[in-house]
Amino acid sequence: MSNGDKYETTSSVLPDDQRREFLRRGSLLTGAAIMSLVPDAVRNAAWAAGSDAPEKTEVKIGFIPLTDCSSVVMANVMEFDKKYGIKIVPSKEASWASVRDKLVNGELDAAHVLYGLIYGVQMGIGGPKKDMSVLMAINNNGQAISLSKKLFDKGVKDGQSLKALMDKEKREYVFAQTFPTGTHAMWLYYWLAAHGINPFTDAKTITVPPPQMVANMRVGAMDGFCVGEPWNNRAIVDGIGFTAETTQAIWKDHPEKTLGTTAEWVQKYPNTARAMTAAVLEAGRWIDASLSNRQKTAQTVADKSYINTDSDVILARMLGRYDNGIGRKWDDPDYMKFYNDGAVNYPYLSDGMWFLTQHRRWGLLKDDPDYLAVAKRVNRIDIYKQAATAAQVPLPKSDFRTSKLIDGVMWDGKDPKKYAGSFKIKVA
Repeated sequence: MSNGDKYETTSSVLPDDQRREFLRRGSLLTGAAIMSLVPDAVRNAAWAAGSDAPEKTEVKIGFIPLTDCSSVVMANVMEFDKKYGIKIVPSKEASWASVRDKLVNGELDAAHVLYGLIYGVQMGIGGPKKDMSVLMAINNNGQAISLSKKLFDKGVKDGQSLKALMDKEKREYVFAQTFPTGTHAMWLYYWLAAHGINPFTDAKTITVPPPQMVANMRVGAMDGFCVGEPWNNRAIVDGIGFTAETTQAIWKDHPEKTLGTTAEWVQKYPNTARAMTAAVLEAGRWIDASLSNRQKTAQTVADKSYINTDSDVILARMLGRYDNGIGRKWDDPDYMKFYNDGAVNYPYLSDGMWFLTQHRRWGLLKDDPDYLAVAKRVNRIDIYKQAATAAQVPLPKSDFRTSKLIDGVMWDGKDPKKYAGSFKIKVA
């Protein structure tokens, strides 16, 4: 499916002929789907007390201090969770490794978590091997690659000029990502490779928790990093770095954070998983509904309980108002999206498969897995469809989408093994 394909909406009121066709198709023949045909007050009462009632009424969701934790936080603050018979308790975590460990050992019910982290744990390459689940995508876009002002002083403005400097001045160049199998690692590696830089042989890459990126660049521990907002903008405001590339320029509308948990947890609490997903979906829709909602969100998540930074630093890029710190300012229509008429949140099989192809490309996976089979196990499309139906969120027509990345290479999920092996720069 291309990014421009239309979305279907399941309605709460359908004529008889449409209702018969809806049920005949069968893909959404669940209690939640049927409940969508009932008025809100009746449906919510049944969700809270009937056979669809959540098995757990309080869910602890971990998050890292990043702008894209917003829909998890606002699901609690705006009480979208209450509508579905649960209470979301956001839990601020120190690092992605901590999120991983607490998911695996059951200290967290779920988390705002890197797409690639979930797949790394599933495959046993990102920590202890455990079957995992992606319930939904939380956001698209809104990350960036920052380089130090010291590099700018030597003429570096972008990937091309970085490559030229690295060829001219030989030394160890250090770049940071946030988790070895995570999204930021994959964006960083892809961007470097697109400019002829092998991230493993031409540079050194290190792992640093998102809130510590700016401090580490300030003391000279790295030449650049890839992280989510607001830490790229914070580096600019603090005068220590600049934005070399946004991740939406690497891959427009790319998958980023997920609502993730263990497969065991979903099996034990399926109704809770659906309710939690529906609540976060509603929060994302509310955030994207207006600029004033985004402003309120930025003010809320800026608090020390969440991101702990100035709300203005969060809000600028949350509204798509970009300043790269070295003279360029622009309004980016592909800024961070939390809903975008439902296009953001679907757990596309092709998205999960893409991360596996990059894990294979960079030698994290030693052999080609059954890409599609793994994605079908991890991405819980069934749970998502139930939650989307309950929240009246549009559904796409396909489990796959097509995208062209920064190097001009098309990704459509049709031949992931060939795709993973096609790159000139890779780890053998």
